Amino acid sequence: MNSPTPKPMIVAGIMSGTSADGVDVALCRISPALRNGSAPRIKVLGHRAFAYNKKLRTTILAAAAGDATNAAELAQLSWRLGEVYAECVETASRELKLKPQLIACHGQTIYHQATSANFLGKPLRCTSQIGEPAPIAERLHLPVVSDFRPADLVAGGQGAPLVPMLDYCLFRHESKNRLLLNLGGIANITTLPAGCTVNDILAFDTGPANMVIDAAMHRLYGRGFDKDGATAACGRVLDTVVKRLLQAKYFSAPPPKSCGREEFGAAVVDNLLALCDNENARKQDTIATATALTAESILDAYRKFCWPHLGQRATLASATEMFVAGGGANNVTLLRMLTEGFAALNVKVATTASAGLAVEAKEAAAFALLGWLTWHGLPGNVPSATGASRAVILGKVTLA
Repeated sequence: MNSPTPKPMIVAGIMSGTSADGVDVALCRISPALRNGSAPRIKVLGHRAFAYNKKLRTTILAAAAGDATNAAELAQLSWRLGEVYAECVETASRELKLKPQLIACHGQTIYHQATSANFLGKPLRCTSQIGEPAPIAERLHLPVVSDFRPADLVAGGQGAPLVPMLDYCLFRHESKNRLLLNLGGIANITTLPAGCTVNDILAFDTGPANMVIDAAMHRLYGRGFDKDGATAACGRVLDTVVKRLLQAKYFSAPPPKSCGREEFGAAVVDNLLALCDNENARKQDTIATATALTAESILDAYRKFCWPHLGQRATLASATEMFVAGGGANNVTLLRMLTEGFAALNVKVATTASAGLAVEAKEAAAFALLGWLTWHGLPGNVPSATGASRAVILGKVTLA
């Protein structure tokens, strides 16, 4: 099944994040390391984004929120997503005129519990990503690697974040500290000290990115997101509300840590809206405050955890750079808040587009890399990021 010797391949990476707004497909050429101890080489050949239709997105969000559903509906949703993913890869491959040799599919997260909780009398941690791989393999006549998170989870890790392997391969620098920030539904940050090895990486979820903003926009305006951050730009940030929300235990908990709708779903949005109502906030003020919550939680995470990890190297103003990716990188107001906040910390902020990687393509490219590693029997997690006891081979393989 697997090649014993790593070889160059074109891999289609599929990502649909916690925002549940659609599917990103990245076609990547991945090649073995040039020498022992160096990282695999990855080149993103092209990327396409596909929006979920309204009914599908509503169904996904309802399942992830734990709304009433039954086993039949959950199974049907998983298989329908498999068909959607296959359609997206077909279209991307045709438009980009590329033929993948392997598919790597993250799936749609509907539940992620990285901390132990009692279930049927026993402590349990678990994660669930749906999107049946068999229809993808059958339709495309290609092997599919999927369900990446459980292997890290059973090795003692959080099952997240898994993007740091790509961050290391693409952005590690001998003389510059690099921070990689991804703004999906959840925000995650990777810290790469200058000249680091894989074991020196610190990465974790900082908290909400677009998730709370999107939910507030839906509640107040009936829209799925704040396009370009235009609504937030017209509002006033309620600092007292931001400070109150930042008192949540997750923000002060040390890494390794990961989060999702379980921590920053409807209850947090309810609290945000209630606190803003108490301040007689306008609707745009509430959106500005939700946006500031994302920015301030990221800045707070840097000060508490990333800066100490960089140590003395963090004092070198010219040697620390942050590259931002994900849908939130298109939120002009959020990016401005981050740029201004990090400037005071001697960190220069740019998007990954400035380094040649489209902001929407990064996570899909990350799973293309992880799929390639799995296919060749190589580990893909970063234990220093996830907290796993060891490096493990991720995912499950479905053959055509």
